[in-house]
Amino acid sequence: MSGPNPLDYGWWLASRSAGIVALVAVSISVLIGLMMANGLPRRPGVKRKLLAVHESTALAGLVAISVHGLTLLGDSYLRATIANLLVPFTLGYRPLFTGLGVIAGWGAALLGLSFYVRRRIGTKLWRKLHRLTVVVWALGVIHTLGAGTDAGQVWLQAIVAVTGIPIVFLFLMRMLPGERRPAPLPATAPARGAARSAARRTSAERTGGRRPAEVAR
Repeated sequence: MSGPNPLDYGWWLASRSAGIVALVAVSISVLIGLMMANGLPRRPGVKRKLLAVHESTALAGLVAISVHGLTLLGDSYLRATIANLLVPFTLGYRPLFTGLGVIAGWGAALLGLSFYVRRRIGTKLWRKLHRLTVVVWALGVIHTLGAGTDAGQVWLQAIVAVTGIPIVFLFLMRMLPGERRPAPLPATAPARGAARSAARRTSAERTGGRRPAEVAR
């Protein structure tokens, strides 16, 4: 007797694969964003490289989320419609967790693409909205564990733990009162020289241009 035809559930496998890619990409993006928000790492020049990775993984996550949803349209078991993918809690399969996934997808799209309009909405408002990325990430994790058929697999639980623990730690580090601010970078040699010159000018102004020995007389 022949086994099941993989083509019968190929769309489901494609959707699951895209969902895992989306979870990993979004988790990496959120992790890097929290690192930069906490001033980590503090080496000069690293922040620009991290920003590029942060943006790239966010866009990769959005593409994977789109593939994750669109491939469900071909699944003969779910019989999903476009409305099910766009409107939360309308899909018959585990509606609570799939609905949270739809909300997470919309949130990831809006917050991710807001980077390109932050000059229009203002940096201050953009930063406040950007803090919701952790909420979107959390909804994505709940969706993955609640609606995904791989939730009981050790490899998926390991992915969630490896990315989730540092995300929660950095988020608490950022939000709790009394957080440590990044230490200022050490001054370069020209900066130290300029500071000494400014100090000498200030001292000369206080003494009327006379030397310390003349002031003491």
